[in-house]
Amino acid sequence: MDLVRHLGYFLVVTEELHFGNAAARLGMAQPPLSQRIRRLEEELGMRLFERSSRRVALTEAGRLLVPEAREIVARVERMRDLMADLARGDAAVVRAGVPADLGAPVLAALIAGFRDLRPDVRLAPAEMGTAAQVAALLEGRLDVGLLRHPVAVDGLAYGPMLVRHPGVLLAEDDELTAWATVHLGDLAGRELVLFPRDAEPGLYDDTLASCRRGGFVPTAITRTDRAEFALGLVLSGTAVAFGAPAEMPGVVWRPLAGTPLAWRWLPAWRAEPGPYVRDFTAVAVRVLKESAGMVDEGAPPTHRPPMPRVAPRPATGFLA
Repeated sequence: MDLVRHLGYFLVVTEELHFGNAAARLGMAQPPLSQRIRRLEEELGMRLFERSSRRVALTEAGRLLVPEAREIVARVERMRDLMADLARGDAAVVRAGVPADLGAPVLAALIAGFRDLRPDVRLAPAEMGTAAQVAALLEGRLDVGLLRHPVAVDGLAYGPMLVRHPGVLLAEDDELTAWATVHLGDLAGRELVLFPRDAEPGLYDDTLASCRRGGFVPTAITRTDRAEFALGLVLSGTAVAFGAPAEMPGVVWRPLAGTPLAWRWLPAWRAEPGPYVRDFTAVAVRVLKESAGMVDEGAPPTHRPPMPRVAPRPATGFLA
């Protein structure tokens, strides 16, 4: 029997917990699927599902098999991908997860830097949030990722942590643009545009907790991972956003006084890194420092307050 294929059938049934739905998803009839699951159970000598006319549930053996089956199927898929790359003339490939907001210039510098270091290896970047990258790393679908902290997952190893202190993006007619720096408390009464929580759960919660500590509780939160959409809301005066300086007419960036927000990034890979992972990590750390304004954890921020036509802050830290 084709054990890997049968494990793939098993995983689809575990996700659906319904043989009819699983069969439809696999593009096959239900009886052949049931027969394949029975053959797998016979091969392993254990029942994997409890079946009744009303429900399908995993047995204890089935629950224990799920992570093992995922790893086996992922490894075989990875092997097939590597062989396909080899057949196309790509002797090696590094599959790297990168966040959606990395930015085009930074991504280009990352690809160019890795190409310079390893011209014989193809870098295959995939745009993913931290949660998706963690799952892909554990399942073997990625070789390395750039994660946003906080994250702590068993089975992963981590590279050096880098930090960037975001400022606030305001509409150019916002009264806060009169100041060289903005306190979080000055943003009270405004809406906030933020990345989706399901993509970056740890950073999302940390950011809102820091806002509350600084006296800013947004009146509403719009979640998006599309930079242009976020900047459009800022430009319209509907909301403010946090991030790096943005080159867009009508939008003004100001640093936050006291750098209350710290967005941390770190490379991550499986406990046993594949070839060239450390090469990618070295390039990523250098590029993030040179092109994305990040610094080592504990180092002072690199941004400088803008100089034009702005006044010093009043001692209270809030608008007079």
